[in-house]
Amino acid sequence: MKKTIWGLVAVLFISTGEFSYAQSAKDQLKERQELTKVSKKELNEKASKAARKEAKRLSKDGWKTAPGALPLEKQLDKSYIMQYQYDSDGFPQYIMAEAMSTGGNYDAAKMQALELAKQNLAGQIQTEITALIENTVANEQMDQSDAASITRSVLASKNLISQSIGRVVPVVETYRVVNGNNREILIRIAYSQDMAKAAAKRAVKKELEQRGDSLHGKLDELLGW
Repeated sequence: MKKTIWGLVAVLFISTGEFSYAQSAKDQLKERQELTKVSKKELNEKASKAARKEAKRLSKDGWKTAPGALPLEKQLDKSYIMQYQYDSDGFPQYIMAEAMSTGGNYDAAKMQALELAKQNLAGQIQTEITALIENTVANEQMDQSDAASITRSVLASKNLISQSIGRVVPVVETYRVVNGNNREILIRIAYSQDMAKAAAKRAVKKELEQRGDSLHGKLDELLGW
């Protein structure tokens, strides 16, 4: 009798698991179909006038997209949209950065452009944190000595910030042929402000720890992170 009961329980458990898996797969399929539908709609929609104008200008200068990539005007349109997205406090949701690199190999030039864009991004993050520190001091929420110590770490941690940023996806990626058969790549990236803040926090804390500065434990409190 016990074996029969446990057998029924096992069958019920397996059946329930199979049903949950099937339902999950069904939900995922539905989600993908909806995303595909939205993507097709966006692709068919006309890009903004500003994006079309810039794409036309870039095309005249020889810039084009790789086979299979989104048309340049659609990439630029997405870039503009992200630049004008703000959070509930009125601050931009994304930090934008771009860079160019030239090389005989497309992929190598692209990777170099991405790294340069990340360095550009890290520089912008540095500037924002420095401004935040100055504002905190001005509001008498931090004393000058603490501010000076953190600022030194911020200025010394650009490479650490860049490394903490991790993988980024280009919003705009275009190229042109220069100097014979070389490829000049232009990359524009967008990075979440929240993720940028988290990357900066990791980098500055690491720099403070390496210097043996006890402020790394108070960083969240001092900067309101």
